[in-house]
Amino acid sequence: MGHRVNVIVQDDVLGAAKAHSGRRTQPNRQPALREWARKRCRLDAVAEMDRLRANSAAKTVTTAEIVR
Repeated sequence: MGHRVNVIVQDDVLGAAKAHSGRRTQPNRQPALREWARKRCRLDAVAEMDRLRANSAAKTVTTAEIVR
């Protein structure tokens, strides 16, 4: 089932969309959009893990502290 959504995009993304304006979204393009969204989520998760790892690297925790 399809859904209509409103999104806020950066200027460069809007420019790319305008370059293709007038074209209807074809069902065969939907898998590509899904794959892009899946990759974007993975990249966001990796960035968050890197951020957490960088913050925790400065803090050393002993086994006793973990057990407590």
